[in-house]
Amino acid sequence: MGSLVKSLRLPLLSALLWAGNGVASAAEYQVTIAGMKFGSPSAELHVGDVIVWRNDDIFRHTATARDKSFDLDLPPKSEGRMTLSQAGAVDFYCRFHPAMAGKLDVRP
Repeated sequence: MGSLVKSLRLPLLSALLWAGNGVASAAEYQVTIAGMKFGSPSAELHVGDVIVWRNDDIFRHTATARDKSFDLDLPPKSEGRMTLSQAGAVDFYCRFHPAMAGKLDVRP
């Protein structure tokens, strides 16, 4: 029984130390498309966070990075998810409606 307690204690201790070391967990943010406009992305984006792109319009849209790092096709009343993989500023737009545009500022 003593060895079982020891074997359970070490992973639990490791998990507690890892959770308390200041490493932030990934967050999920939503960018809604409505009225032929992108909603404002959060200013608190970090690598590893997830963006849910939600198209509430009756028209098909895309969320397309100008640097080609992502391109999500969003039919009407749908959503798409992506995980942020690199830090930096990324301009995005809709391929079907190029005047629809925005910017993601992703921190490490």
